[in-house]
Amino acid sequence: MIDLRVLREDPDRARASQRARGEDPGLVDQVLAADELRRSSATGFDELRSEQKGLGKLVAKASGEEKQQLLARTKELADAVKAADAAQGEAADEAKRLLLRLSNLVEPGVPEGGEDDFVLLETHGTPRDFAAEGFEPRDHVELGKILGAIDLERGAKVGGARQYYLTGVGALLELALANMAMAQAVRYGFTPMITPSLVKPEAMQGTGFLAQAAENVYHLAEDDLYLVGTSEVPLAAYHMDEILPADKLPLRYAGYSSCYRREAGSYGKDTRGIIRVHQFEKVEMFSYCAPEDAAAEHQRLLGWEKEFLTALEVPFRVIDVASGDLGSSAARKFDCEAWIPTQGKYREVTSTSNCTEFQARRLSVRLRDENGVRPLATLNGTLCAMTRNIVAILENHQQADGSVRVPEALRPFLGRDVLPPV
Repeated sequence: MIDLRVLREDPDRARASQRARGEDPGLVDQVLAADELRRSSATGFDELRSEQKGLGKLVAKASGEEKQQLLARTKELADAVKAADAAQGEAADEAKRLLLRLSNLVEPGVPEGGEDDFVLLETHGTPRDFAAEGFEPRDHVELGKILGAIDLERGAKVGGARQYYLTGVGALLELALANMAMAQAVRYGFTPMITPSLVKPEAMQGTGFLAQAAENVYHLAEDDLYLVGTSEVPLAAYHMDEILPADKLPLRYAGYSSCYRREAGSYGKDTRGIIRVHQFEKVEMFSYCAPEDAAAEHQRLLGWEKEFLTALEVPFRVIDVASGDLGSSAARKFDCEAWIPTQGKYREVTSTSNCTEFQARRLSVRLRDENGVRPLATLNGTLCAMTRNIVAILENHQQADGSVRVPEALRPFLGRDVLPPV
């Protein structure tokens, strides 16, 4: 949620942010109009309520005809106060409803445009020249069969499209990645968390996932609960309605969870394999910090993502995501994209977003320092999304005989140097 004072003082910034996202700038004016009505309704109610209290004192002192006139006015005021209170409530609800539709303000310097208008920041590692090594690389689906690691046919039989089984070394590889990611997170002071997969509407709404991402969210209507698409949601809501001491910040959590996504709008995309699926496991970093520290914290999260991918010995690049491709809660987002040899391109494996005060305002998470109580900032970053990292490892570390070399940093967690064909 955007600070209404910022909207009132600098509406042009909010309009420009909406345009940069490809969203309606007119919504800013709707919010401001609703806010003005809310404030005038509140003023009208307060004036009537004050008159009502004053009249009560006069009635107590009056007598005869004067008292009867005052009592008649008291009844009129009672009806007026009731109507003004209802109008005030309706105006406040409408203002909040419209405000919740506004996305976060895009940070200065974010590239404008859509999905393809990102800015390349860094490239790490060099893609292998398989032709020079004398063999054609296999994709992760074929490698998964050779290794007995991925079973797509039975996944589809049991769960439908975009479902899969990880079997044998595939299951062990996922568990090893999860443990490696958690070990790194703990090393940097994160508190490990296993989070709920089902959350209440206020948690999903508060994190911004019922905005443009709503079509990809699974909703259990009978229970009015949502399946999370990332542990960002329960981690952001963990301190909902709380005030955190400033001297305890930053608070950093590493959440392990299943993630559920409907993948609406992705018809025909990544139908082969486990790149785009309905359920996957992930280790997610989440940070609560003071707003003035958020930009530096964002760089730290990105640095930890880069460290993890470097340890996996996978070529990757870092991009500054364009404004039209940001989630509604993100003011800025950096993606790390791993090289996928059989596709001949980089594919997203991690994202880190600075959500500034947007989620904290919606979830009422605040900090207390020497200046009083104020909203804090929230940030999130993928440390390891299992399926996409498995794809990157299998394809980049495959060998001519169909075996896969295990990256050195992963070996202590997996207990083997090579994944052999079965």
